[in-house]
Formats: sequence, C-alpha cells, structure tokens
Amino acid sequence: MAAKDVPLKDYRNIGIIAHIDAGKTTTTEGILYRTGINHKIGLVKGDDPAGATTDWMAQEKERGITITSAAVTAFWKGHKINIIDTPGHIDFTAEVERSLRVLDGAVTVFDGKMGVEAQTETVWRQANKYGVPRICFINKINQIGGDFWKSLESIHNRLSKQAFPVHIPIGFEKDINGVVDLIDMKAYTYTDYADKELIPGEIPADMLEKAKHARSLLVENAVEADDELMMKFLDEGEDAITTEELKAALRSRVLAGDFFLVTGGDGRGVIVEKVLDLVADFLPSPLDIEAAQGKNPKTGNVEERKSDVSEPLAALAFKIATDPFVGKLIFIRVYSGTLKAGSYVLNTTTGNKERVGRIVRMHADKREDIDEIKAGDIAAVVGLKDTFTGATLADPAHPIQLEGIEFQEPPVSIAVEPKTKADQEKMGIALQRLAEEDPTFRVHTDEETGQTIMSGMGELHLDILIDRMKREFNVEANVGEPQVAYRETIRGVAEAQGKHAKQSGGRGQYGDVWIRFEPLPEDSAETFEFVDEIKGGVVPQEYRPAVQKGIRDTLTGGVIAGYPMINVKATLYDGSYHDVDSSELAFNLAGVLAVKEGIPKAKPVLLEPVMKVEVSTPEEFMGDVIGDLNARRGRIDAMEDIPGGAKLVRGFVPLASMFGYTNDIRSMSQGRAASTMELAQYEEVPPNVAQEVIEKRSK
Repeated sequence: MAAKDVPLKDYRNIGIIAHIDAGKTTTTEGILYRTGINHKIGLVKGDDPAGATTDWMAQEKERGITITSAAVTAFWKGHKINIIDTPGHIDFTAEVERSLRVLDGAVTVFDGKMGVEAQTETVWRQANKYGVPRICFINKINQIGGDFWKSLESIHNRLSKQAFPVHIPIGFEKDINGVVDLIDMKAYTYTDYADKELIPGEIPADMLEKAKHARSLLVENAVEADDELMMKFLDEGEDAITTEELKAALRSRVLAGDFFLVTGGDGRGVIVEKVLDLVADFLPSPLDIEAAQGKNPKTGNVEERKSDVSEPLAALAFKIATDPFVGKLIFIRVYSGTLKAGSYVLNTTTGNKERVGRIVRMHADKREDIDEIKAGDIAAVVGLKDTFTGATLADPAHPIQLEGIEFQEPPVSIAVEPKTKADQEKMGIALQRLAEEDPTFRVHTDEETGQTIMSGMGELHLDILIDRMKREFNVEANVGEPQVAYRETIRGVAEAQGKHAKQSGGRGQYGDVWIRFEPLPEDSAETFEFVDEIKGGVVPQEYRPAVQKGIRDTLTGGVIAGYPMINVKATLYDGSYHDVDSSELAFNLAGVLAVKEGIPKAKPVLLEPVMKVEVSTPEEFMGDVIGDLNARRGRIDAMEDIPGGAKLVRGFVPLASMFGYTNDIRSMSQGRAASTMELAQYEEVPPNVAQEVIEKRSK
C-alpha cells in the first residue's frame, strides 16, 4: 500500500524501548522481515556481515549495541508504522528521551531470562513522563532460563500491577511453539520460528483452564473503563462481551497510558506478527493523542495545533544526524499542517527563517526522497542550517513554540588534544558536528590549562565519540583520564555588599549592590534564581540585568575548587548609584564582587555525582560484589532474586569510585556479573574526600 493511501487514523508512530541486550533491535529486524521490508533477518552480532538494518553505524555493528535512534517506515495490514529503534545502554538515555517526546506509542521489550532490568525502569519512567501508551513484549522466553510468568511477576513488582497477558505462551523454554490469543480464544502455533505464518487452531486441552482464567482477568479489567460494558459484564457475564467490544475496551484502557497488554515469544520469529497486530489494534494513531500545545512567540498566549493538514504547520526537530552523502539530517515530527520541500519555515526557537531543501523518508541509513510530510508523520529534512534538537518549525504567518526537550548535564569529562597540527582544525569541526547531533555531549575549553574538555553521560559515551572522531573525521587525538564533573553549592544564608567605585580623572565608575545568597530547594528545576526586591530606584531598572549577569557568570567558577555552583538563589535588595558614573559595566562588576564577598560566608560545599548502580550476579559472587561496592563508598539499597537463579544488588555509589567498574566486575565474577549505572543525584562530598579533590584541582 502506498503511503498516500493510508488514512491518518491508521498511522502508528512507535518506539522500541528496553534495557540493553533485551532484544530491541532483533525484534525490530523481525518486524521488518515480517512486513516485507527485509528479505532476511539481520543479526545484531555474529556471522552476519551486513548486521542489523537499524544498527548501521560501524560502532553499532562491532559492539552489538544500538547507539543512535534509527527510524524505519513499514506497512502492516493497512497501517503505516514509523518505528524508532532506540538505544538500551544507560549512556544513551537522551536518545530514548528525545524519541519518546515525539512518539505516540511504544513496544517495551523485556529479556525473558532477566525480567525487569535497570534501564527498563528508566525508559518506563521516561514513557510515563511523556504519557506514551505501551504494550509489553517478553522476548527470549524460548531460551534456557526464559520464563514468561516470572518476567510478568517482575513487571508487576517493579513497574505496574496493571499489566495483563493478552497472549500466553504454549510450551516452555525450547518447546515454545506459539501463543493462546485471549481475545479470540484460539491457539496460534508454528513448527519453526522462521515459519511464513502462524497456524490458527484449538487451545491445547491442558491449557484451557489457565487460558479461561487469564481471559476472565483480562475482560474484568478491560470493562472497568466503560460503565455500560461493566453493567453488561455484571448482569450477563463474560460471554456476553463480544470480541469487538472487548477490543474497543482494551484499546480505550491502553490509550489512557496506565494499562499494559503483555505478550511474549522469540523476537526473531513469526510470533512478531502478533506484536504487529497489537500495535495496529491497540496503540494510538496521531488522532488519538491530545492536540500539541505551544506558546505564540508574539503574544505569549498558549495555542493548540490539532493533528490535521488544514491547521498551520507545527513541527518539532527531535534528532540531528550527519549523513556522509547529504550532510546534516534533521529528523522531525509534524504535529499539524504540511511541510513541503523547497518551502520556507520559521524556526521559532531561534527566530530565523530557513529553507527546506529536501525531505527524505528514512529506512535506517537508506533514503527515499518525498515531496512533502503531513501532520502525524515523521521524516528527515535536509538543508536546515540553524535547527537543532528541540527546535520548533512553524508557518511564518502562524508562529508557535512547542515545548522543547530538556537533558541532564553530563557527569563525566575527559581532556582531549589533537596529535598533530593538521588534526587541530579537523578536531574543531568534528566536535562541533558531534555536539550538534548529541545534546548530552558538551565541549568547552579550560581557561586555566587551555585544554579541550569533552563531557558526556559515561565512559562508553565518550569512548564512542572519540571513536567516531577518528573514523568519520579522521582525527587522531590524545585522550586524558576520565574526570568527575563536580559541582558546588551553599548550605547557609549570607548577605554581602558588592561595591565597584573608581575615579581616575574624567568619568568614573560606580555600582553598589547588596545581595542575599541562600540555597534553592534541592528539587528545584532551576540551578540559579535571581530575585529583584529593589524598592524605589536605589538601583535603576536598566542596571539590574547587569547585576544578574555578573552574579551568574561568577558562580560558574565556584569558590571552593572552581567548579560551577548550583542551587543558589541571589536576591538584590539594596544598593546605590551615581547619576554620572554609574553604568552597566560598573553594576556587573558590583555583582561579581558581591559573589566573591558573600558566597564564602554562606557555607559553600562540594557536591559529587552519585550513580544509581545495579549489579546482576550469580549468588556465589554476591559477597564480593557487595564488599566491593562498600569499599567504593557505596550504599546498598536493595537485594532481590531475579529470573535465572541470579541476584540483583541495587545501590548508590559516587561516580568518582566507578571508573573502570565494568572490567572490575567481570574480573571479580569470572565474567558472569553485569552492571548498569545512571546519574541519580548530586550529594555532598565527605570532608576528607573534598580535601583531596581541592588539592588535586589546585595543582
């Protein structure tokens, strides 16, 4: 079916999300094979030289992991499905975050041998944040240790009690050969996972009672959202509910975002056809989601854009990729209106007009030129020079600014320097391009040492970026040891005067302010807040922004060890000025002096990033793992059993103690334990450790 023949109600914009190694990319490959896009299933690792379709970067093929979100368009039973296969490694969480921002639904993939894992919880929270309805696919239940029911139990314990099987597996581990569909109460079986199609038939006699019980539970919970259906269920019983009524009730519950249908099987096999059916039947179309909201940059009023081609254009750029053949690709989701190739659009984030060169539909790294992209669709645009992640593109006559995408500050840094003079210029271009693509990657120059500092979400993240610099931009570089991105803050309240007064012939300089410094609440969304409490005109209005800028700029250098200060509230409450000698510069310098005078009195402390760490380990290594985490200044939060007879240890450990941990844990457990970590929060550094950090910094 051609794309133009598909009505908007049959579009599905979905993400495949999960923990690393749960089988997201393999499931996506299975979907592409079953929808006719691929003639065979690409393998993520192993003997397949082509590799997986959506893992097209060299590093992805080598490491067997997904790094960037790949976009693919497929068709299934009259539905057009835009699929984004997102990364599972914790260092690339931002890729998941920005994909979920523009998706309407998601398939959450679980490793049937492990159940819910650390990154599963993270992506689940992200999906909750953006209100993305999900279906659950428990993968690998056909492998040794795979267990559908234990994995379902871990979903109930760690994610949601509102998760209900819609299919239950026939068989166990290697003997699995299909599912019972609880909606139409039929068995769908296969003789080999690579079969061309599922064979419908009767439910095996030994499963009939279990299937009836599971269906009753499903029906009972489905009708809760519909009063009329609930009364019919109570008055006439489960058999009175028709298949159509049940499907409509289930869809209504799934779309609410807090009810999850669960299926399971082998992501490589014919069973993914049942996953595709669930996507088509139960996940939302662009018409099912709420109208996009944004601010009119001219009036400041909140406006809506419905998913309709007759509305003015509103689109969000959610990803930047550098293509070796066409240059910068901007992936966009169009919420309303139509975006045409060759047209001019307004980037309301920058205020600049830009021309759309080409529009391409992406099939991972392959491209198909199209003339336009309409409301509800996802594609990539070539030719936009000043558009970055989170930018809104709008009709110049009807501007709107959609909500952007917020990203965490990266906690790990390394110093990098070019090996030769020739590498120097190339490195600058490479770093700029990589920073454009990846909003969690930051680059700055250390003013004291002159070194270029790269900051990212973890060691793997930075390792991949260095590797990409070498391969894609031919830059050879020397790389320093990973460094922790410490922060500073204050625990007390202090008031200070900042007075800048100079008179040396001619016009002088005069700025005088009194500032009160105090901590912001730890859960504050802002890292710095400036409050203006000036009564009357003791500090004229036009000089107050200069005071704010002087304070903000000085706080970026800290007072203890030169690290940026966070969670500081600065209140300007008094001051004085001179009719002739006062200026913006003088008041800026007064703000600087107030910081230097006041912050040291406000009980400044050093903060360090603390990581949420999860380690899965065979029981015999449990004592070593816990002892090692304690030695790294860790706090053990919980220990529990997980499928496969292993143990899960959860805790919080300072990032400074965790460099090289992946290799250490392998050595400690004969290669059988695995770990993940993500930034949890910043905490105060113990005095003895703080002293070491300060001394090291001052050298």
